[in-house]
Amino acid sequence: MSETKHPRLMAPIELRGHRLRNRVVFGAHTANMSDMGLPGPRFAAYLLERALGGAGMIVAEPMPVHRTGVLTRGNFLHSTDEVIPHFRKVTEPVKAAGAVILQQLYHVGAHGDSDLSFAPHWGPSGGPSYHDSDGSHAMTEAEIAEMIAAHIAAAVRCRKAGFQGVEVWAAYHSLLDQFWTPWSNRRTDRWGGSLENRARLSRSIIEGIRRACGEDFIIGLAISTSDAQDVLLQGEALAEVVALHDATGHVDYVTCGHGGYMDFERLMPTFLYGEKLTAPFTEELKRVLKHAKVTSEAHVRTPENAESIIASGQADMVSIVRGQIADPHLALKTAEGRAEDVRGCISCNQMCWGRRSRDYWISCLINPSAGREWEWGGDRFTPAATPRHVVVVGAGPAGLEAARVAAERGHRVDLFEAGPRIGGQFRLAGQQPRRGQILDLLDWYERQLAKLQVRVHLNSYADAEDIRAFGADAVVLATGSLPDGDGFQRWLPGADRLPGIERGGVYSPEDVMRREAKLGPEVILYDEGGHWRGLGTAWALAERGHKVTIVTPEPFIGKELARTSADIGLRPRLAKLGVRVLTEHLVAGWHGDGATLRNLLTGEETRYAASALVMSTTNRAFDPLSADLDGVETHLIGDAAAPRQAPYAFHEGRKVGLAL
Repeated sequence: MSETKHPRLMAPIELRGHRLRNRVVFGAHTANMSDMGLPGPRFAAYLLERALGGAGMIVAEPMPVHRTGVLTRGNFLHSTDEVIPHFRKVTEPVKAAGAVILQQLYHVGAHGDSDLSFAPHWGPSGGPSYHDSDGSHAMTEAEIAEMIAAHIAAAVRCRKAGFQGVEVWAAYHSLLDQFWTPWSNRRTDRWGGSLENRARLSRSIIEGIRRACGEDFIIGLAISTSDAQDVLLQGEALAEVVALHDATGHVDYVTCGHGGYMDFERLMPTFLYGEKLTAPFTEELKRVLKHAKVTSEAHVRTPENAESIIASGQADMVSIVRGQIADPHLALKTAEGRAEDVRGCISCNQMCWGRRSRDYWISCLINPSAGREWEWGGDRFTPAATPRHVVVVGAGPAGLEAARVAAERGHRVDLFEAGPRIGGQFRLAGQQPRRGQILDLLDWYERQLAKLQVRVHLNSYADAEDIRAFGADAVVLATGSLPDGDGFQRWLPGADRLPGIERGGVYSPEDVMRREAKLGPEVILYDEGGHWRGLGTAWALAERGHKVTIVTPEPFIGKELARTSADIGLRPRLAKLGVRVLTEHLVAGWHGDGATLRNLLTGEETRYAASALVMSTTNRAFDPLSADLDGVETHLIGDAAAPRQAPYAFHEGRKVGLAL
């Protein structure tokens, strides 16, 4: 075991007599893993894996404190002691694994979801919801008292369930933040007006929790920064509110996130945004607060990020959520001096926020065991009963993960790749603007395969005869997919080929990213996928100086990216680069010097001049081997089985590696 290269991050810290073994927090986030409102094996194993992975403190999924605060299908049951014995099955193993565990208590106020709560949204002054299109109910004095009691009762329930504290949620312009903010708090009674009055609700809740739960119970306060709108609390005004709570001595730490309901795309920032987003403000908080410790969150992605924040005095702790979803053993590897072994989050949001946005339980694009720890054993691999010789063909995401996991389990692995580098089409994605984290991940795979002694054969196209001659016990075919050379469009189903494709000048996104396309100055990019394959390519083209027009049959660009909120940040970037967008159209024909585009609403056709056409349509599976490998144990995975997005390739690679 090597000595850590991140000594400040790994230094212990104390909160209310509870010793945290390091400064790494696995912060609160909606995992959406409840079973009929109760924590079950999926959620318990998900948190335990991060405790086993070395996290100093874990803050469990937000618990709605009141019937008007239910926000997701997977929320835990509120206002009932029924949850207590089930949560004990979560808290006890986590504590036994060495982590301190809290639960976040929340209420979204006006920004509710009637589809899930079937209740009016409660807020200070009856303002609109920024979560759906509903308005909210201005709380009465009696309802404010009910809300205070609900928070205190939830905290008592947490203590009985074995939690060592709670985190009171006032972030993202939620209920408590709505009371703090003069724009949303228009009250003229003792709950509005002066700062003292606007903070009365949150202070009453925190003081009530302290009285009910005792002096050894940790109380955290979650806040967030946002400069999206002038009406929100910012800078000195927000620090003044926090200082008022700190002066009571009841708040043990303050954790600061980024974004909110008015700038949702920055709440879980993708790679479109910079890292360490809240560190400048948490540095200001540390100067103001006298008692509470300060936690910086929001795009603290790596141990290096975290160490720099602690070392520079910008915070006392760091909350790394997506980084520990991607690698649950981030803290342990860092403590052991193996930070280079941490599998870095690529800030894509596809399977964490992307699945949560559809009200599924969350997972991870590059760590498909996330959410499946109770089935797959997390990121800890059981040695195979009988080591075998495994040949993997194709070093894209599916093949890389299959080779790695098979080798982790003790198999002897040979990996064949026809190209000069590993990564396949995923490497091309990493060459799109701001997507270099993908290339970092591929570097990680190269290091891991070398450590596991996987023999990687580059520039090696393996045919069936070669594979048979190798004498492998099992063959994994991960040969990927190819662009559709016919240019078939889903919304032009009667035409098997793009009319006019034979005239030339029609390319795929892969051609563009490999710089194999002769494009000319004006490019039409037809995008059917609504994700990064097409839109990231359009961005790259625009940055290279091409005049780009995106054509899509959808009512807006980035339909699939909307799951991740990345579409919100992408569209203005494309607009600033002069990219034109034509929605609800398809390509009726290509002429070599332009395209006829058909309006799907009216049927009207218009000819647009262009020097090239890029068709981002559904790929075709590429499987040149399985038909010739009769009698050989073969596993067809990833795009070779069916073209899909990257998460499913990683998933199938992990799954087959565990099964071999």
